[in-house]
Order: sequence, then C-alpha cells, then structure tokens
Amino acid sequence: MTEPTALALVCTLKASPAPSSSDLIARQVLAELEKHGVSGRTMRVVDHHVAPGVEKDMGEGDQWPTLRRAVLDSDIVLISTPTWLGQMSSVAKRVLERLDAELSETDDEGRPILFDKVAAAAVVGNEDGAHAIVASLFQALNDIGFSVPAQGCTYWNGEAMTPGDYNDLGNVPEAVASTNATLAANAAHLARVLRENRYPGT
Repeated sequence: MTEPTALALVCTLKASPAPSSSDLIARQVLAELEKHGVSGRTMRVVDHHVAPGVEKDMGEGDQWPTLRRAVLDSDIVLISTPTWLGQMSSVAKRVLERLDAELSETDDEGRPILFDKVAAAAVVGNEDGAHAIVASLFQALNDIGFSVPAQGCTYWNGEAMTPGDYNDLGNVPEAVASTNATLAANAAHLARVLRENRYPGT
C-alpha cells in the first residue's frame, strides 16, 4: 500500500507569489508530515476561480473541480487560514461551502465519499480568534465526513493591534513548532489507521 498523502488548502487572501503567513505555516506542517512518510503539497485557493455555490461544479469558468479532485486524492486535508475580524478568511468559508456538495456523494458501499479522510487546521493572525475558527472548521469538516485527530490544529496569534505577522518572525516559536509536530504525528497516525480499518458501509 502506498504511503498517505496530504493536501494543504491555503486560504490566504493573497495570490501567489506574494508572501503569506498561512502558506508558511502550512508548509511547516507539511514538512513535519514528511517526517512520518506523508508526502504533501499546497494549493492556494485564490490562485483558482472558485465560484460561489454548493455544487461540485458550478459550470463554465469554475475551477473548484480541480481543487476537489486534489481533496479526493489526498488522505489528509489541512485548511490553513488567516484571521480577519476574529473570523476565518472568506476564502476558507468558500471552501467549506463548496465541500458541502460532498454531503450527497457516496462511494460504492454507500458511505459518504469523504469518510476515511483526515482533517487538520492551521490559523495565523495578530488578533484573537484561532480557537473559534478551529471549532467552526472542525465542526463543518467532521459533518461532511472528515475525521479529526487529537490536537489536530496549530495556530499563532501575535499581539493584537500591532504590526507584523507570522512571516516576520525570525524563527518558529517553540510552542508552534511543538504543536506542528504533534498535529503531524497524530494526523499521519490516524490516516494510516483509517486506511487499514475503514468506517463501515451502510
């Protein structure tokens, strides 16, 4: 059996190649996952035209199907988002809206198509909101079939109302590095467990 794979959907508001703190922390998590034999890649959602809607394909010009295929091909999906006004980015909310279509998708055994996939989250910002954002992300992702590992999130919040962000730090804070490592270890473990012991069909 091949090794698990991971996808980081980076929900920054900045198109490539602009520096992005959400992209940076996502790549750090992917680097930790590599230590556990999990290969991964990032995709910036704003580099694609993702139409509003709750269907798998919203028609001409909609590039969500490309991102959807990447999700379906991965064992672990990391949503990485900045914090704005204490909320996840509008891009992250758009991702959740589009994933809503998977509620009606099932496999040959009648199981929701996203069963056996692992969800993780990363949040950055120089204001509070990380815990609330993770709670909203995990509720939505679990509702459509993802499993959430123990301590499956990582975050960094700088001091509120001050300049600078995660990109500006000279090194990874020890607490963030440790959390990244735990997230990766537990996500990789759960992905392997679910590969060997799938959820039952209906």
